[in-house]
Amino acid sequence: MTAHRNFKRQVRARAAKTGESYTAALRHFRPTPSPAAGAGRPAALRLAVAQTPVTEDPRDVDALRASGRQVRALMREASERGARLVQFPEGAICFPGKHVMSATGPETIGAADWDRYQWTAARAELAAIADLARELRLWTVIPSVHRLTGPSRPHNSMYVVSDEGAVATRYDERRLSKTKASFLYSPGRSPVVFEVDGVRFGCLLGMEIHYPELFAEYETLGVDCVLLSTTGVSPGNPAAQTLGHAANNSLWVSLSVPAEHSPTAPSGVAAPGGDWLDRCPADGSPAVTVVDLDDACEAAAIAVTLARPWRRESRSTVPDGPGPADPRSEDRTAGF
Repeated sequence: MTAHRNFKRQVRARAAKTGESYTAALRHFRPTPSPAAGAGRPAALRLAVAQTPVTEDPRDVDALRASGRQVRALMREASERGARLVQFPEGAICFPGKHVMSATGPETIGAADWDRYQWTAARAELAAIADLARELRLWTVIPSVHRLTGPSRPHNSMYVVSDEGAVATRYDERRLSKTKASFLYSPGRSPVVFEVDGVRFGCLLGMEIHYPELFAEYETLGVDCVLLSTTGVSPGNPAAQTLGHAANNSLWVSLSVPAEHSPTAPSGVAAPGGDWLDRCPADGSPAVTVVDLDDACEAAAIAVTLARPWRRESRSTVPDGPGPADPRSEDRTAGF
């Protein structure tokens, strides 16, 4: 709060001295971007986050096609509203159900039989999404299952499709639930960072909302916005967790969930100050909301220009070597 008051005082003092508006004076206190990761404010970018219905049976070709049509309809809406990038929830094409996929099911949960997955139909929908991304010049983040070779289980992944219609990169979920790890997927190994118009993005998937160290990892990598796609986070409060990760790391965090979960946790984007910029309707309907990622608002400016640099400086002062030589410092029972 003290930093907040001091910052506002400095901005008002400049405005009074120069005759500028508060907003014009605020721009003076934003650092000039530099090549160093995270050293300056990101360029403004319009981001769309979607919520779509999720199907759990990958054997149902008609359902896969319907999912693809819904994704493409929201891509068009996002583009019409000026979005540069659109993000979809985990399972946007299909979220294979553990009972449906179980080779010993549906009564029991066992190893997944991935021959049941209609790979050709799913790939056709992904290809159509990529074609539309190129047509609309719209970066599209679309979660889907990524098939591996041989006996390896697939990854649960997020494809990042560029505005040229090509897969720019892919993120594979690293922190798998017990069921996912035991019966369904192979874990990913590394974070993924990509850049659009000067804004750096990181990706997280599924239950990774429960791992604050993953958000902190992206902060150290100079990411401006973390894109988190999930089918639901239970137990836990996804809204509170999203706002907490945004505030604790001075990041934008975009949460994309299925439309079915929107009555309790609609898709939305949290600002670096820990407030929602906007959210989709909480009525179970497919929808997209569009926000601008910049630090034009005061809370975001404080978080990006003050809080994040202060946090990094504080972390850098933690000593790596041995502590003081004073014996009283080492005696934990020395008393008052």
